[in-house]
Amino acid sequence: MIENTIDAKSIRAFRELLDRSSRIVTVTHMAPDGDAVGSSLAFRAVMQRMGKDVTVIVPDMIAPLLRKVPGAKEAVDATRYPDFAAKLIEEADLLVCLDFNALHRIGRLSGLVEKAKAPKVLIDHHLGPEDFAQVCISRPQDSSTCLVLCKVICGLGLFSEIDKPAAECLLTGMMTDTGNFSYNCQDPDLYTITAELVRKGADKESIYRRQFETHSEDSMRLNAYAILEKMEVFPKFGAALITLSRDELNRFKYVKGDTEGLVNRPLAIPEVVYSAFLREEDGYVKVSMRSLGNFPVNELCSEHFGGGGHLNAAGGEFKGTPAVGQQETLFRSTLKRK
Repeated sequence: MIENTIDAKSIRAFRELLDRSSRIVTVTHMAPDGDAVGSSLAFRAVMQRMGKDVTVIVPDMIAPLLRKVPGAKEAVDATRYPDFAAKLIEEADLLVCLDFNALHRIGRLSGLVEKAKAPKVLIDHHLGPEDFAQVCISRPQDSSTCLVLCKVICGLGLFSEIDKPAAECLLTGMMTDTGNFSYNCQDPDLYTITAELVRKGADKESIYRRQFETHSEDSMRLNAYAILEKMEVFPKFGAALITLSRDELNRFKYVKGDTEGLVNRPLAIPEVVYSAFLREEDGYVKVSMRSLGNFPVNELCSEHFGGGGHLNAAGGEFKGTPAVGQQETLFRSTLKRK
């Protein structure tokens, strides 16, 4: 039995909006990961079985390893088709916002969504959701938005509409946002729902191989270089840091997804309590952090990098390059937590 059910009032309000809607658009965050892609496509699959017209819009390109998630080829990339994406949002009669808690996280789509006349529903698992949606289903206690969405679907009485493709999408998000059930995974409901999705036909082994054990030659060389040449360990702080500049990424023909999971690797070192990975993007640096035990990387990301997340998995960003000076900021802040 699933104990942590969704608030009944929110479910009723969402159902009323769904019943009145015929053109639904989903939006998710920039650099969409497995949870963002999985929740968007799973929602679309279930709603299509209900006869709804649903379009998935992503702010930028879906990473190659996620393009095999069922339905990914039908998603509209707003970087390639900005006018079409804008038209879809303007004409929608319901906007479903998945896997983000603040409008700035959807990049070029933020202004369009903010000004849209359609009612908005937020389904998410990040802390501190902004007040922009008529219905807000926010559950930071859940490990992924796909897990939240599963509970929402059950609350709507639509569990029977989850077919194999939808189950594959949902399980993809649940697995990728927990590192294949290696962190943020103490909720018994996570495994109850996983079992139900496998019964629906989701191939967990195939998802694992695709998302965790499939790498291009360039990706393998990039990750090996990052660990051999760029990983720094700071025993005094129980910390590790990996930085990759734009030039280094280009050297190994980096594409989105190539460094997925890299931030977790230093945690295999017994002395390391938390790990940080800084990757230079165009005009800013992406920060990813992971930790063990009760070390709050979400606080570090919130205090220093304008981000946030969960206790053991968080992220943020800053303007500039991954310079040496950032190390002092990262590790000096840990002193009060040691």
